[in-house]
Amino acid sequence: MTSLTTFYFSRILGCKVIDSNRKVVGKVIDLLVESGTTTHIGQDVSIRPRIIGVKIKKAKSIQIYDFAFFEITKDKRRITISCTDLIVLSLTDVVRGFLLADIILDKQIVDMNGRKLVRVNDIRIVSIAQGTFAIAVDVGMEGLLRRIGISHELKTFLAWFKLSLPSKFILWDDVETIDLSNLNIKLSKTSSKLHTLHPSDLADIIEDLGKQSRASVFSSLDDETAADVLEELDTEAQVNLIESLPLEKMADVLERMPADEVADILDELEDEKAEMLLNEMEAESSQEVRELLEYDDKEVGSIMTTDFISFNENTTVAEVLTDIRSLKPEAEALYNLFVTDENAELIATVSLRDLVVSEPTTRINEIMKEAPVHLYDDQKVDDIAEIISKYNLLAIPVVDRSNLLQGMVVIDDVVEDLISERRTNKR
Repeated sequence: MTSLTTFYFSRILGCKVIDSNRKVVGKVIDLLVESGTTTHIGQDVSIRPRIIGVKIKKAKSIQIYDFAFFEITKDKRRITISCTDLIVLSLTDVVRGFLLADIILDKQIVDMNGRKLVRVNDIRIVSIAQGTFAIAVDVGMEGLLRRIGISHELKTFLAWFKLSLPSKFILWDDVETIDLSNLNIKLSKTSSKLHTLHPSDLADIIEDLGKQSRASVFSSLDDETAADVLEELDTEAQVNLIESLPLEKMADVLERMPADEVADILDELEDEKAEMLLNEMEAESSQEVRELLEYDDKEVGSIMTTDFISFNENTTVAEVLTDIRSLKPEAEALYNLFVTDENAELIATVSLRDLVVSEPTTRINEIMKEAPVHLYDDQKVDDIAEIISKYNLLAIPVVDRSNLLQGMVVIDDVVEDLISERRTNKR
């Protein structure tokens, strides 16, 4: 059986350190940990940070010493810290670790299970044969009261009324730090758990962060993930990020977003900044966005997406499906597939369902629906909701007055537009 001692970080801070002669050598002001250490506690095997150094304040100096020569013992509620020698920790070890009080305590972290930001009030530590490890963070009220030294008294008082203090622990495995900037530690896809979250969850977290942390977390994402997250952010956060991050980074991200989403974002920026981003983007992506920006906000063209799929009526089902596999389009691009002639005029639509159930040799003109319901790009946005509702459509093709296919309006964008308008009216 493995013997273990558990205690709280707050109980160590400020504690006097005594040597083998019972002489006080200083007091603890922080603990240095290294991440990525495997711990075995009973049946549990986890990756948790191991304590490798003790930051001690002496009479005229502050130094980080090797934790291998320290021992932390607990007798009931009393913590004793002793050392057999004071060996300064090597710079190499200091650089690969991070300080708990400096980086974690009182900081915001991500609860990966709850998918939200929480504040660290205390840290739970365990000492076992293999070493001493940080195993959980305390984000509950008890941890906060423990810090100011009244949790024990208050718990005793509440016990008379059969009440208890709410406590909430998050195992270290389910934690992601987000603000390591003061040690120049950058998050990356390989080291961060954040990239495993859904873009909408990540967007919620980023919106709750301060300006500097927002930029740090967003920069850590790969361009594809960053594009998905940027779409989910509110307008204020979008603008904030664009103003905070390098032009090249934001241009790379915007190129991976639907042109209509980019146009909406650039519409919120000053003309000079928007033009700089457009110039930095690839020519084809930039041109699509410029064309959308020419529409008035109340016109259908302003909310249509130019990411659609169209085919010639003489194409076979097999050829269409092969092209779709090659294109790997977003889900909304498959809401409706369009049939155009050699002049790019809209002549019909075809559903994905009809493609899937038809024989591979079937030609599109045998399964397409001619004279489809459509919108004009200069038509009023107010007309869209009624048409979608009337015909029970997920997407509607958009043409110009010459019947040339320009894009499509998907129901998702219509709903977002209506919600945004309703919020604006309430204000």
